[in-house]
Amino acid sequence: MSVPHLPPLAPDPTTQALAVRDLTKAFGQQLAVDRLSLDIPRGSIYGIVGPNGAGKTTMISMVAGLSRPNAGRAWVAGHDVWEEPLPAKRAMGLLVDGVPVFDRLSGREYLSYLGGLRGIPEEEVERRSTELLDALNLTEAGPKFIVDYSAGMTKKILLAGALLHGPEILILDEPLEAVDPVSGRLIQQILRRYAAGGGTVVLSSHVMELVEGLCDHVAIIHQGRVLTAGHVDEVRQGASLVDTFVGFVGGGDLDDETLGWLR
Repeated sequence: MSVPHLPPLAPDPTTQALAVRDLTKAFGQQLAVDRLSLDIPRGSIYGIVGPNGAGKTTMISMVAGLSRPNAGRAWVAGHDVWEEPLPAKRAMGLLVDGVPVFDRLSGREYLSYLGGLRGIPEEEVERRSTELLDALNLTEAGPKFIVDYSAGMTKKILLAGALLHGPEILILDEPLEAVDPVSGRLIQQILRRYAAGGGTVVLSSHVMELVEGLCDHVAIIHQGRVLTAGHVDEVRQGASLVDTFVGFVGGGDLDDETLGWLR
């Protein structure tokens, strides 16, 4: 196993873009998130990686206020998610994998609806929607119902919705899953520009190459806890992120006898 790198937690979690302390969530007897603590600095593109069932999406759901923890606290842009839910939610743009979508609206209607909920003037919503649809290659799909979108197009319109109000923090769960390579490159350019302008991106993904190429910080989560975290170079310690990941969570190799009947 690689040597873990766990930077000290900030004494004041409200100074971070996103912070969690001893976050815990159980489903019956199954502990999905186990006293997880993490700091995500402002202006970073922060990757959260882990095997299936590691607790990534559960953690994100609690941070976003979609699921209440059994214990622990979370802060977004300095606001306690459960004590100050409205300012915390104003500060975040959210894309969570598997959450129901208003798919009987067209893409443009969806953005207009979100803009109205956010209190953005109608003319500004129209301008931003046009720019986002164009940037994400969705201009022709704008008048079409989301239910008729491909999986990749749906992911892109959800990202547009997360960006619409110009949030301080983007929380993205598998944002490039099912997205074609051209759109994937465009999305990465958008996220880099957003972070360069002072925004913070929190990105959960199974694609190590994406995290290694896009993110400046990373945390590896396994069995509901942070195993290692910090700047990407500090975490991978001269190896690839894939090798570092496998070194922490185990597995990744077959012995000579497994599936021998396939030869």
